[in-house]
Amino acid sequence: MGDPVTPKASIRSDACGLLELACTYDDSPSRGRLRLGDGWTRRWSGTWLVGEGHVTWPVRDMAGVPVLSSQPVRGFTWRARQGHRPGLQYMVSTGRHHGFESLEEQRLLVVLDFLRVAEVLPQPFTLDLEHVHGRARHTPDFLAVLPNGDRWLFDVRPQGLVKDADAVKFAAAREAAEACGWAYTVVTGWRRHVWSVLDHLSSQRRPLTDRLGLEPQLQAAVRGGPRPFGEVVESTTLPVVARAHATHLLWHRRLGVDLGAPLGDGSLLWPSGEPAEVR
Repeated sequence: MGDPVTPKASIRSDACGLLELACTYDDSPSRGRLRLGDGWTRRWSGTWLVGEGHVTWPVRDMAGVPVLSSQPVRGFTWRARQGHRPGLQYMVSTGRHHGFESLEEQRLLVVLDFLRVAEVLPQPFTLDLEHVHGRARHTPDFLAVLPNGDRWLFDVRPQGLVKDADAVKFAAAREAAEACGWAYTVVTGWRRHVWSVLDHLSSQRRPLTDRLGLEPQLQAAVRGGPRPFGEVVESTTLPVVARAHATHLLWHRRLGVDLGAPLGDGSLLWPSGEPAEVR
């Protein structure tokens, strides 16, 4: 018997990283509008909320900030007729709720949960920066801690809503992140079909008890190679319940599917390889 067939997929759910899922903004054209001369990492600073008060560090020292002991630098408020929709998103990977200020930010939290980040801090700090016309302040949307301890700073803004002043602030956030040894990304949206599939898979993200032994049956059904979702669940002893377990296995990346195509009974499922790292 030969080796299992490798599925052809535009985005393998069991092996993808965030940059394969997200649409991102190129802030590099705005870098030239920043004041990045000698000593800029001393002049620029970040203010964090640690314990009972705000603490300010120059950018050159921010890599040593006790991120896991800090709190969001500003709160999340709700009021009638506001133009955005804040809320709290539960993340299985951290076991807690995390604040967001818009539905676009909520979607990033769901995707980070799928990629199994270790920690997420909303509104992590306020950056005091310099540009050619003076000074400005910017609070990035999230700082994520990856399973290996690396940190990834995020801003979230739909492409059509990025204003000129935003672009300068995003370029500044990138410079600060890179000075700290962190990654930085502005997420403007998601590649075709990615969000609709992950939104469905997240419905079964919480722990699921397999009292009927359906998950081993699902794993066995794809052991010989990719098979359609409908065939896989029908091969079990209780197909209607197996659908929930198949979705659970897909969310936890123990089965694979193409995130770049609509999810349906014809979608091919395959056994996942080694758990993919966030990248």
